[in-house]
Amino acid sequence: MGKPYSIDLRERVQADIENGQSRRAAARRYDVSASFAVKLADRVSLTGSAEPARQGRPPGGGKLAPYLTALIGWVDAEPDITMPELAAKLKTEKAVTAHPASLSRVLLKAGLSFKKNTAGLGGRARGRASGA
Repeated sequence: MGKPYSIDLRERVQADIENGQSRRAAARRYDVSASFAVKLADRVSLTGSAEPARQGRPPGGGKLAPYLTALIGWVDAEPDITMPELAAKLKTEKAVTAHPASLSRVLLKAGLSFKKNTAGLGGRARGRASGA
């Protein structure tokens, strides 16, 4: 992901535009793209600020967040359930389609992990065990 231009540069370009210089001329003067100057002027006219917009995904848990408690409950009730089985159960009971990998990521983020014991059998555990 790219880095936004500094506030100082943004304010200088915007000041030139407000003083009557064209957007493209201001862009040439400060060696930035014409597109940047045009978008900056539009942003200032809409928001009143030259601050860059927030980058990245918006905060939130995604489409599976409302079903997290149900997912954890199903895993607690049946610790050896597979991700495809969990996806099928989510589809039938909640009418939500989710890829098994997405379910795995959500459960890992919630603190669940799948650990095999010395007998080679799997079991779900919440969090990490403390100790030596």
